[in-house]
Amino acid sequence: MSITLDILQIQAFLPHRYPFLLVDKVIACEPGVSLVGVKNVTYNEPFFQGHFPQKPIMPGVLILEALAQTTGLLASETAGDKLTGMIYYLVGIDKAKFKRPVVPGDQLILVSNFVKSKRNIWAFECRAEVDGEFVASAEIRCAAVVD
Repeated sequence: MSITLDILQIQAFLPHRYPFLLVDKVIACEPGVSLVGVKNVTYNEPFFQGHFPQKPIMPGVLILEALAQTTGLLASETAGDKLTGMIYYLVGIDKAKFKRPVVPGDQLILVSNFVKSKRNIWAFECRAEVDGEFVASAEIRCAAVVD
């Protein structure tokens, strides 16, 4: 079963809002397995005013944040009704790697793969791509906490 989510459905799961909501839509999700999200990168993003005005590049930490939000969506879809009222906090990032810059006009594909959960800690392997080309990857952990 593959699930898709639009921005309104994403906002029902994630507490983030503009300018910090970094997932525009979910194009595929198999709860307990993986989720694929999309971030359309435009020159209008507020961070491009300072990073860097003459050569705009999406900050690596925001790519990681987009991946973390993707993991929160996968965790929410995986837990379903079992964890109603939960919010997912980022608790760890390991093995972060960056290969190429992300610039205005890119469509960032965000992939999160579920690895395991133990108590309230969830582990994921994540990667970001543009046009099928590797951009970044990381192992991300989040914690489910009562909101």
